[in-house]
Amino acid sequence: MARRIATDIRQGFYRPDDVLPSETQMMDKYGVGRHTVRSAMAELRRTGLVSSRQGKGSIVLRAGGGLPATSIDRSTSRATSGRWQFPQAGRADVPTVTRTALAGPPALLLGQEGLDAIRVDRTVQDPDSGASWSHRVFIPMATIAAVPALAEHADTEIEDVYQRLDAAGMNLSITDHVTARAPYPEERVAFALGDAIPLLITYRVATDVDQGRPILCEELKASAATCWLSFPITPTPPAPTARSLRP
Repeated sequence: MARRIATDIRQGFYRPDDVLPSETQMMDKYGVGRHTVRSAMAELRRTGLVSSRQGKGSIVLRAGGGLPATSIDRSTSRATSGRWQFPQAGRADVPTVTRTALAGPPALLLGQEGLDAIRVDRTVQDPDSGASWSHRVFIPMATIAAVPALAEHADTEIEDVYQRLDAAGMNLSITDHVTARAPYPEERVAFALGDAIPLLITYRVATDVDQGRPILCEELKASAATCWLSFPITPTPPAPTARSLRP
């Protein structure tokens, strides 16, 4: 069925930006069941021929495929006043705060396998496309001990967390680690992922440069079918050479 629809798209029966028929209409047209229709749509999304839009259905993409509907801006900057600035990233629900033992990639990136941390969970939704993603912050107890105010204000906006770290005299650098994998069953349900749709994951680690140790980890998870990440890149100035240091 996916091959038949792909042929219809390539031959112009369905044109770019067209909305494909509904699941019920597809079932009637092709004489198949609902599971077959959903599997075919998942295959077409995986190959970049269509994209799902909440409230609209499956949209035919332009030749060569296209970008997902939602761009998540992962830029960071500092104002002239020194304050950390992060882009507005949609509507977030009320965060939940729990104490947890670090495990998996966050524990490895923080170098604190099995140690305790404060975990702050939010779900964020883009109001235009309807796409949603999860944002999780891990604050190790060692960081809490150095900045006690975070224990009471861990659920504040992320720029305020960075500001408190900065006010505590920490010289921060940020590194993002981006990866993707097949979702676990519970993640497939939470993100409404079809077959063969990978989960896009980024781990942002803040490091205290002076101490040479990571102090915070952010984890963002999103469907690769609906979201993509945007990062501005600023070239690092080259180190001065011996020639340039001569008087």
